[in-house]
Amino acid sequence: MTKVKVFKVIGEIVKPNLQTKFRKEIRALKPEDAIEKVYRDLGSKHRAKRFQIKIIEVKEIGPEEITSPVIKKLTLGEEEGVQ
Repeated sequence: MTKVKVFKVIGEIVKPNLQTKFRKEIRALKPEDAIEKVYRDLGSKHRAKRFQIKIIEVKEIGPEEITSPVIKKLTLGEEEGVQ
């Protein structure tokens, strides 16, 4: 059984009418899954194509580094056995 990890994905969206940097915390099994989720989320939210989303960094983070309250609750809840 594999354990779900938390990844911080840093990158930017470069479109003709929008250029912005982003940081997202994503729960996934491996870095490739986290990147795929970022492409899906940002593509649907900002109507950005994959070639317009530049991923700069993907790194696994520990529970103490999580800033998103929802991700933190899900992660810490799992570790404490709360369902």
